[in-house]
Amino acid sequence: MPFGLGRNREPSQPAEVEPIGGEDEAPGWDAIDAALAKILPDQQPLHWGTNRLPGQDGLYGLSAYRQGDHWFFVTYGLSELFAKESEDRAVSGWGFELTMRAVGADAEPPAWPRALLDRLGSVVYSSGRPFGVGHRLDAVSQITGGNPPTRLTCIAFTDDPELGTIETPNGSVTFLAVVGITPDELARMKASTTASVLGAMKPANPLLVTDPAR
Repeated sequence: MPFGLGRNREPSQPAEVEPIGGEDEAPGWDAIDAALAKILPDQQPLHWGTNRLPGQDGLYGLSAYRQGDHWFFVTYGLSELFAKESEDRAVSGWGFELTMRAVGADAEPPAWPRALLDRLGSVVYSSGRPFGVGHRLDAVSQITGGNPPTRLTCIAFTDDPELGTIETPNGSVTFLAVVGITPDELARMKASTTASVLGAMKPANPLLVTDPAR
């Protein structure tokens, strides 16, 4: 699926954001936070709102956590964070949230993963087609928007290596990891499978951290 990054709107500056209506009225949000707390205990994330209302045309927000030598990003808004509105009681919203791990040694997380995940969320809403495990796409241009320059112009999707799938009061939510890949790796995935190429990366990179410099 072609995916033109173009001039994308970046999410707003980080803010201390609480679920609208309080924790008791955001069971989906609470379930995501609980899953993250299991792997990243005692850490307060940075959060960016996207100035959208829940269930409109894209993500509601994104959070970033420091995880060793990289930053871990997770989206909010592809699943049902607040009231249950979809007919399928077993699945929450689109049934997934996106994650991404990106190299970054600075005190502040890199901006490009936020812009990329925000754009991917908008693609789901505008196309009506959810991403899934094993999917891949050609982003047409550098997934970083050119800052920093990178050979990574394609994306693959797989189960998040730490979070997997959770059950929430609004239905199941799979955490779907976004991994930056090269055109050569995309070609190999087409000739074999997404899982086989990503599997070959895991011995050296078990969390599938995206490094724009590779």
